[in-house]
Amino acid sequence: MAPAGNFRKLKIALYYGADAVYLGGKAFSLRSFSENFTDDELAEALAYVRARGKKAYVCANIFARNGDLAELERHFRLLGELNADGVLVSDLGALGLCRKVAPALPVHISTQANTLNRETAAMYRDLGATRVVLARELSLGEIAEIHAHVPALELEAFVHGAMCISYSGRCLLSDYLDGRQSNRGECVQACRWRYRIQSAESGKKEWYDLEEDGRGAYILNSRDLNMSRYLPELEKAGVCSFKIEGRMKSEYYLATVVGAYRRILDGGYSEALGEELNCAARRAFTTAYALGANSGTEDYDNAPSDGKCTYIANVLGGGGGRVLVEMRNRFREGDRLEILSPNEDFGKEFVVTDLCDGEGNPCEDAKLVQANYSFSCPYPLQEGDILRKRTRS
Repeated sequence: MAPAGNFRKLKIALYYGADAVYLGGKAFSLRSFSENFTDDELAEALAYVRARGKKAYVCANIFARNGDLAELERHFRLLGELNADGVLVSDLGALGLCRKVAPALPVHISTQANTLNRETAAMYRDLGATRVVLARELSLGEIAEIHAHVPALELEAFVHGAMCISYSGRCLLSDYLDGRQSNRGECVQACRWRYRIQSAESGKKEWYDLEEDGRGAYILNSRDLNMSRYLPELEKAGVCSFKIEGRMKSEYYLATVVGAYRRILDGGYSEALGEELNCAARRAFTTAYALGANSGTEDYDNAPSDGKCTYIANVLGGGGGRVLVEMRNRFREGDRLEILSPNEDFGKEFVVTDLCDGEGNPCEDAKLVQANYSFSCPYPLQEGDILRKRTRS
């Protein structure tokens, strides 16, 4: 299950091997600053996914208020008419409303609902939900216990990507510090900011500075989840859908992570595929609480790693020994580029020669962002493939 922040990312996710995508309309989807989809675009996207034998699930998992209900009802009716494969909701009111106005539309319970135990899962099943996206705080043993108690209920779990420092994403920091409501899709990611904090012991009036280094104190900054080694254990515990976070991430990030997980699912984990996940920007990794208690979930560094590769260009087409690309980061004649692809050319390298601009004029430097360039290529690349350059081994 891969994120699709817009139509281009949806196509990338499917091209690199996702079995399903999750996306959002222009409201209700907890990612207000993602491009998202209009009603017409949702119809087009769902048809595109269905034609390829894949599935698409639409997020409507804000914490709804009274003023949202009329439009939310219209949205549920639309998704029912479009035959979406499911809708994700967080609160009981949205669940009940959806079941009333679009009874044939499958309802999934978002991770925002904090499902942590078997009785809660059973309650959602009894109320008509077909799937629960489990809280990230669960261990493998707890997941297995939930599955044993409600075997007919599908269980979905996040396996990769950014995590909130607050319990399953229920955070008020953004609201409090910047006036942007995190539980309505406007999160400013205040947990990633640098803080200076004072602490006082109970009953004392003195305040003490928290020790920090020259960069400050990033005490609220969570590591990124990475469960790539443990997909068989998750499946054995009862998880049927492995979810990747990232509707706000780049096309390159999506291609890298989805492509790696597709290969791991098909052929098993390897150190090389684990290393592939280091090729995109990320924070330090963690398995969160899947393997039990874990005190190593915070990342005290300021910024994520840039990854071991630089995103160079999107392939627009190829043939005749040349490739046409859309430039994303500067490259030059003589640079060695690496292919990111779901096909057999994955990982192959070649040197840029006979570089031309979009008008076909020879040049030595591709420096215009998102401009088109072409150059010689010994491999039959196709639209959707990506070119990158290794910056670290």
